[in-house]
Amino acid sequence: MDTLVLDIETQNSFFDVGGKQNLALLKVSVVGVYSYDANGFFTFEEPELAELERMISGAARIVGFNIKKFDMPVLAKYFSCAVDKIPVFDILEEVSNVCGFRIGLNSLAESTLGEGKSGHGLEAIELFRQGRMEDLKKYCLDDVRLTRDLYEYGLKNGRLIISSRDGRKYPIEVNWQRALAAADTQENNLRLF
Repeated sequence: MDTLVLDIETQNSFFDVGGKQNLALLKVSVVGVYSYDANGFFTFEEPELAELERMISGAARIVGFNIKKFDMPVLAKYFSCAVDKIPVFDILEEVSNVCGFRIGLNSLAESTLGEGKSGHGLEAIELFRQGRMEDLKKYCLDDVRLTRDLYEYGLKNGRLIISSRDGRKYPIEVNWQRALAAADTQENNLRLF
């Protein structure tokens, strides 16, 4: 069964829906996916989410960054399959458990991989509003690629690199084999509601 790396972009922001407590009101603009089985990247616009559901329902695991508290809860309303039954590995959650604080994808990627994001979420919403879907898809897939590369780096090296506020970099140990095994055996590792 496939391992997928996933990231979503939305049509609207928390400001548009009255705050984070209204997460369910966010609408998907595009979803980017990397499939290990296919060794390729895919994008799905909102009208194509049934295709994504078929891909997800056959996956052994989904990997993402802040995926448990953002991506999967936003996607859940679009799917009839029980997405809460699919093992999810959330890089942000694992890094936060080690560090004791949250860190952004851009900062973690710059420190660990030497490259950062190509933009930020509010720019992605503006790309959608301007109808610049190809630019939006490229932005989303850049985040998917960074997430995949962080996942692989952590698996291979057992560590990631974070930066302190004063710019010093230091490694943090990550035991993702143990974390993956735990995630894979949990019957319900998402708390969507």
